[in-house]
Amino acid sequence: MMGSLGYIFGGFSEAVRLLAAGDPETFSAVWTTVQLSGLSMLASLIVGTPLGFWLGHFDFPGKRPLRTAVDTLLAFPTVVIGLVVYALISRRGPLGDLGLLFTLPGMAMGQAILALPIIVALTATAVESLDQRLRATLLTLGAGPGRLALTTLWEARFAVLAAAVMAYSRVVSEVGISMMVGGNIKWHTRTITTAIALETGKGEFAIGIALGLVLLAFALLVNLALTGLRRRSRP
Repeated sequence: MMGSLGYIFGGFSEAVRLLAAGDPETFSAVWTTVQLSGLSMLASLIVGTPLGFWLGHFDFPGKRPLRTAVDTLLAFPTVVIGLVVYALISRRGPLGDLGLLFTLPGMAMGQAILALPIIVALTATAVESLDQRLRATLLTLGAGPGRLALTTLWEARFAVLAAAVMAYSRVVSEVGISMMVGGNIKWHTRTITTAIALETGKGEFAIGIALGLVLLAFALLVNLALTGLRRRSRP
């Protein structure tokens, strides 16, 4: 028992040493994760926020089935997304000529698909929860479609930001897409999560713990941001 605990504590101490010394292999995975998550979140927010507004603001035939489909995609398995994206961007796929396989943009495509339903569904919910008199007031004041959308999203900004935080937490911790589309290439497409899986399998427990600590720090920052947004959104 004591030997097992010593093995674990030794791994933690070595992990702290690696982080303090700025181990290049460890921080390469961290930097790749930061770039990848930032790129995927930017794409998902640009596409998902307008779609969420449209889904939550307007009534149209087929809205309920569409909303059900979006909510279902919230639980879309990452390995399935990775499989679909891999098929699209591989050499034999329709986007094979773009050379996206085993690159950060290709991985970001998959992670953006993962984050998109979260952004769309939660933005739609935020828009639906606003005071119904807001739209009538804006139309009375002569607001056009663009102004109507921007003002509505501004009123729901804290909930939209909370949706972005939740999507980021899903993106930064996923493994399947990064492994299948990125190939886990050292110094190139290896992320925190894929590096943890690889190094732990190799018996490099300390490196796995070091990267796990960084991932926990990311999760803590995300939760602190979400808590702050919830407090600010309270009347």
